[in-house]
Amino acid sequence: MSWLTIGALGTLAGVIGTGTGGLVAIFMKKPSSRFTGTILAFAAGIMLSIVFLELLEESIEFSGYSIAIIGLTLGMAIFYLLDLLLPHHHPVSPEKNYSSGYLKKGTLLALGIGLHNFPEGLAIGSGFIGSTELGTTLAILIGLHNIPEGMAVAAPLRAGGYSPMKVIWITALAGAPMGIGALLGAVISGISTLILGLSLGFAAGAMLYIVCDELIPDAYETAGAHFSILGIFCGTVLGLLFTAWF
Repeated sequence: MSWLTIGALGTLAGVIGTGTGGLVAIFMKKPSSRFTGTILAFAAGIMLSIVFLELLEESIEFSGYSIAIIGLTLGMAIFYLLDLLLPHHHPVSPEKNYSSGYLKKGTLLALGIGLHNFPEGLAIGSGFIGSTELGTTLAILIGLHNIPEGMAVAAPLRAGGYSPMKVIWITALAGAPMGIGALLGAVISGISTLILGLSLGFAAGAMLYIVCDELIPDAYETAGAHFSILGIFCGTVLGLLFTAWF
């Protein structure tokens, strides 16, 4: 698969994910917190199984334990810095603290999520160089993860008076940087097996940070412990089935 094709697939995953979130936010004025939280927990379970049964396993196979651990550490460290530096808000409660400045809030969220999507694209690009099946799985999972982020961008923009079409366009564009990241990830990972192993470890660290910092805490906050545990369990089982099928 060519680098440009991988970049295009990364763009598609990002744009469809956040754009769908914008569309959902327009038609579903206020989804149930329990429903949203359970879906996030489900996604967390799938991602955890992919991190430990696919990404880290392939990273170790290509480059050994040391490189896998370095990549994992870099992935988590860089996402930690992004959380500190970027205006990235957790997506499950976009309605909180609205008083004024809806358009400013929506714009900042779109910028933050767009920048946040770039390293997620790196994970997709690295995954495709590892194997087509792994890259496809990551593109689908991260695309699904972007749906509530698109909802977070759309809610304040819609409240600020933007038309539905403009809201959808802005939320879709917030996912576009994922394509740039996917292209760069494919280029870097294709240099050598050592770089590929490092990139896969990085992808694992990035996904693990997303799960631990965003998905699971937000799931517990909105759906409660029991529904969150159920969602994580079901997602993990499905992730195990993914690894068996692919």
